[in-house]
Amino acid sequence: MKFSELQEKKRIIIFDGGMGSLLSERGCDTSGMSNINNSEAVLDIHREYAGAGSDVLITNTFTMNRISIESHGLNIDVGEVNKAGVRLAREAAGSDKLIFGDIGPTGQLLEPYGSYSEEQIYNNYAEQAAILSGEGVHGLIIETFTDLREAVCALRACKDKTNLPLILSLAYSTPQKGGRTIMGSTVEGAAAAAEEFGAVAVGANCGDLDPLGMAAITKLYKEATALPLILQPNAGIPKLVDSETRYDMQPEEYAEGVVECIKHGASIVGGCCGTTPAHIEAVAGRINELI
Repeated sequence: MKFSELQEKKRIIIFDGGMGSLLSERGCDTSGMSNINNSEAVLDIHREYAGAGSDVLITNTFTMNRISIESHGLNIDVGEVNKAGVRLAREAAGSDKLIFGDIGPTGQLLEPYGSYSEEQIYNNYAEQAAILSGEGVHGLIIETFTDLREAVCALRACKDKTNLPLILSLAYSTPQKGGRTIMGSTVEGAAAAAEEFGAVAVGANCGDLDPLGMAAITKLYKEATALPLILQPNAGIPKLVDSETRYDMQPEEYAEGVVECIKHGASIVGGCCGTTPAHIEAVAGRINELI
């Protein structure tokens, strides 16, 4: 099944939820390194999301691009870790779920604020996109970006190197003044970029907002574009407890917040940090009631 066919089949599409937070709870490395070192844990999490009602599983390849890997001093091959991420998601997905390759930020700044040129960032994402595409993912999600310039480099690279459906998702800090990421990127700017580069959906994930805050971002997107909207909130606003970031929103309350995003125009929903298969199951249950 293609993503376009899934869109025709279902009014609301459900993606999965958080991966890193669950890996941390299970004593595993929270990055894509676990695709190699803790593959059974990654596979189990994918399976749990599939069972909870997710239509689409996202590969555990967030930040597994060359710049991020090398800047963090990780001793791992870019190709190996991305291929393993696709293999694990595919095994859990079976024949009735789709797989989107996860492409996240480098963690570095573009010139003149940092040392990386747009060409270097573009080449970085072109490499990862080609690997994920070559392994047979059904689409790519460019998510959790706060700098639209970097996100556009990723969009350009993914469009040039693949024929896959692309989703763009930024991480917002506030819905005020047209929505703002920590780097000042706006909802309107993200919507325009998504349209220019042919993305099949645009929206928001992660950031500093709870699901109701995300509903406000959804409304802004609805005013800015006719593209399908994807919203994947965290399980509440992050809190620092004993030097650890925690999310304490329960599944039922989370699902109610996601329903508000749907009411404001979201047609693709899921979860980000702190969300679990229980959160996704609660969302699926509420969606079944709506339709």
